[in-house]
Amino acid sequence: MELQRSEDQGLPERKGQKRKLEEEIQEDREISLPTGAARRALLAEVTAQVTVLESAFTWRESDRSAAKRATHVLAELAKNEEVVNVIVEGGAVPALVKHLQAPPCEDRDRSPKPFEHEVEKGSAFALGLLAVKPEHQQLIVDSGALSHLVNLLRRYKDSSISRAVISVIRRAADALTNLAHENSSIKTRVRMEGGIPPLVELLEFTDTKVQRAAAGALRTLAFKNDENKNQIVECNALPTLILMLRSEDAAIHYEAVGVIGNLVHSSPNIKREVLAAGALQPVIGLLNSCCSESQREAALLLGQFAATDSDCKVHIVQRGAVRPLIEMLHSPDVQLKEMSTFALGRLAQDTHNQAGIAHSGGLVPLLKLLDSKNGSLQHNAAFALYGLADNEDNVSDFIRVGGVQRLQDGEFIVQATKDCVAKTLKRLEEKIHGRVLNHLLYLMRIAEKPVQRRVALALAYLCSPDDQRTIFIDNNGLELLLGLLGSTSTKQQLDGAVALYKLSNKAMTLSPMDAAPPSPTPQVYLGEQYVNNATLSDVTFLVEGRRFYAHRICLLASSDAFRAMFDGGYREKDARDIEIPNIKWEVFELMMRFIYTGSVDVTLDIAQDLLRAADQYLLEGLKRLCEYTIAQDISLENVSSMYELSEAFHAISLRHTCILFILEHFDKLSARPGK
Repeated sequence: MELQRSEDQGLPERKGQKRKLEEEIQEDREISLPTGAARRALLAEVTAQVTVLESAFTWRESDRSAAKRATHVLAELAKNEEVVNVIVEGGAVPALVKHLQAPPCEDRDRSPKPFEHEVEKGSAFALGLLAVKPEHQQLIVDSGALSHLVNLLRRYKDSSISRAVISVIRRAADALTNLAHENSSIKTRVRMEGGIPPLVELLEFTDTKVQRAAAGALRTLAFKNDENKNQIVECNALPTLILMLRSEDAAIHYEAVGVIGNLVHSSPNIKREVLAAGALQPVIGLLNSCCSESQREAALLLGQFAATDSDCKVHIVQRGAVRPLIEMLHSPDVQLKEMSTFALGRLAQDTHNQAGIAHSGGLVPLLKLLDSKNGSLQHNAAFALYGLADNEDNVSDFIRVGGVQRLQDGEFIVQATKDCVAKTLKRLEEKIHGRVLNHLLYLMRIAEKPVQRRVALALAYLCSPDDQRTIFIDNNGLELLLGLLGSTSTKQQLDGAVALYKLSNKAMTLSPMDAAPPSPTPQVYLGEQYVNNATLSDVTFLVEGRRFYAHRICLLASSDAFRAMFDGGYREKDARDIEIPNIKWEVFELMMRFIYTGSVDVTLDIAQDLLRAADQYLLEGLKRLCEYTIAQDISLENVSSMYELSEAFHAISLRHTCILFILEHFDKLSARPGK
């Protein structure tokens, strides 16, 4: 029984990356929304800087200096997201876009230029900050920013590599990242403007910050855009990205693994190319990185590698991925745990990997994650456990550590997780036979008491009815469950009670069809027309002063009590009229109707009196009918008296039903006052 899932079902969300520009923006900066006079002052400042930019588009040193200062002021203001709207309202976008390019100059002019590249850098930086707000992305693009930003990426080709060149390239890449963030149309526009080839080339740039910025832009452009993915691969980005995975710089390998992850997402062909290019081992190596972000991305990527390729699942395990993935399950980082459970879940769908994951210590932490309040984490843990339960070698360990109880007791957030858990329990149940059952019986004999009890509890739910005697009588399983009822732990008492209820329910279920089984010998009934009919009557009963006409032959055939009355040494043997004390007329009439017809409708209001009469006159079929009717009315309030009734009149079926009810509702009954 295989759980049907699409490749990306349960896949943790991976997104494009905004450039946070953390070296410029301090996390503890106070953010306040300007109002009133402050807003007017801010707008006046923005307008002044825009005026400078509009009038300073020349190579004169004074103009370049003024433009540099203006872009710097606007960028500083834009670091506060709450004032970005005011900056845009003040007309900053067209002015900044204009300064993404150098002012015109004569072709023969080779003289040094004042603040060369620096004004463009400031404009790109400011526009990147404005693009953090999605509502401004399209305005910036419509103002012509993309072609200028792409041209800035290419400046390293026709300039000497200076600090200013490095900075302008990096700011241009960061601006493209923020403009394209979660905006599919802008991602496409970047490709159409020719932005992908220079970004791929910049992966090999000597400056690591430029490498980071280029990889960040490619990561965003590759997210959920198949045409962009294909062009990135066609530009031969994979060899360099795979080399970056081995970088000592955490920021470099984090961006590289993010790009590769977005490239392979829902792209089987690219996934094959990535694996063929040698990505598997360096990605596995990142599981041991000191950078938790890289660990997360690597685990997610391994899960994607393993999702559809059985051979790849085996290779990932053989190359040492399992232990670091299991170690991640103990991390306080919820996202890290989620990614590792995602990867382990995919690896656990391969038969060769299942025992290895369990015996490397994966079972217990995965079971603990079922208690998570994070729905995605909980579901991925459940899916991994579903895979592990497929291997017979894991079943005993699953039960030994209390896995069945965790699956049964868990509070699962989404329906898909509930379905997965139900299928896991079913999968375990199907394996309780042969060597698995023999091992569990062995544990019940020699293991420590807590393990013995866990095994007995699990088998009460999972074993087949054919094995019940072997487990619970021959191997003392019943004694273990009964012992739980005497525990000082309320939880153990409840577990034992519910398990006994499940076990008993498998063995005995009372139903109307069971209520009055056919007699071992064929029974002949006189029929309805002879009930209280004087015709051919040869005996009369006096009940509450009224006569009831009957026929000895019918009574003799119905019960041993009447046979003794008429064939034995009792005085009623030859009596014509026999007085019946202590029975109401309607009760006696119903009893006689059963004797004459073999069936009768028993209502709740008369069932207990009729049970007493049926017990007195040894009418077992009628007793069962009465027991069934009474059993339908058992409640928390009356179960004690119903049990006493069953004991008083030897009502075995009713007694069993009372015991089942007590076990099923053990927690509620034990909490009642005086219990």
